[in-house]
Amino acid sequence: MKAKLGLLCALVLVVGLALAQKAWTAAQVIEFVDSQLKLKGDDRATAEYLRGIKLTEKLEARDVENLQGRGAGVRTLQALRKLTEDSAALPAAPPPPVPPPPTPPPSAAEQTAVLAAMREYALNYTKNLPNYMCVQTTRRRIDPTGRGYLPQGDTVQELLTFTDGKESYKVEAINGKSEANIKHEQLGGVVTSGEFGSMLFNIFDPDSGAQFHWDHWATLRGKLMYVFAYSVPQTKGYSMYHGESKREYTSAYEGLIYADVQSKIVMEIKMLTVGIPADFPIREVAIKLDYSPTKIADQEYVLPYHFELTSKETKAETSNQADYRLYQKFGAESAITFGEVEPIPEDQLKEQPAASPEKTSQKAVPAGKKK
Repeated sequence: MKAKLGLLCALVLVVGLALAQKAWTAAQVIEFVDSQLKLKGDDRATAEYLRGIKLTEKLEARDVENLQGRGAGVRTLQALRKLTEDSAALPAAPPPPVPPPPTPPPSAAEQTAVLAAMREYALNYTKNLPNYMCVQTTRRRIDPTGRGYLPQGDTVQELLTFTDGKESYKVEAINGKSEANIKHEQLGGVVTSGEFGSMLFNIFDPDSGAQFHWDHWATLRGKLMYVFAYSVPQTKGYSMYHGESKREYTSAYEGLIYADVQSKIVMEIKMLTVGIPADFPIREVAIKLDYSPTKIADQEYVLPYHFELTSKETKAETSNQADYRLYQKFGAESAITFGEVEPIPEDQLKEQPAASPEKTSQKAVPAGKKK
């Protein structure tokens, strides 16, 4: 008896939820059909659900035509046209909210001053860093484009040491298993090195021939950013080496560079190769490098935080994502412990729209080899 009563209550609850869903706006109907199309939902089931909807406003015929163009099925369209007829006497749906006007870019004088501050910072970046160590955890994946191959991937942990302006790597573990006799260059697949300082330097080096122009405002990890677009010609471009074919090519590249509005310090760089010849095995390389304020021996520096490299090749697409943790002064007595490292949360790596910037007391890759 209790079981039957529980079932009856559950049925009443389901009916109540169904009734609560009956009164919909035209926008809700459109959103529902679009979601069914995206999920490849059953046409008959979608139409049946729509027959139980009661609109609170007019569904326009043009909206149904738009859904037909996006792939709505025959039965779904029949149900939508019935909703259009039944709602003809209802008030029209309110117009969509007007988006706010675009935030104006900084003045030409401010842009010039910001780029000058960014250049000075970039050209002196490595000179102002201490000697340090940290753990670099790289998650690598290879997705073949041809048949007969299986996806591959691994997780590599290395001790990254930065001394006297140069980086070195010591492989400590692969897929959680300690490795003592494999060098960084012997890892196979896509390996990179030397990006942290060279990306900044090569973009802003006066000899690079880079061109800059304003792109947009953005928010990154809660901080307002200037975002400039840049392009670097092939003569000072990104050098790639394809091991299997033993071919090398230097590509022009372009991208975006993000700088904190307050400090003018670069916090993110995006790069994309352009103009690679069609017969070269590597079709495209994209890089994203994030920096973040980090303390070493009680002093704060802006250091690598996250690195991504994706490469599209003839036979496969590869992806490397690296995180940097456990920074400490080089030669410190405390040992670095290698263990499982959780990836950085996605919301810490994606830019957000920027609110109107308030006036404050406003303060690549290039020659590195890809193997």
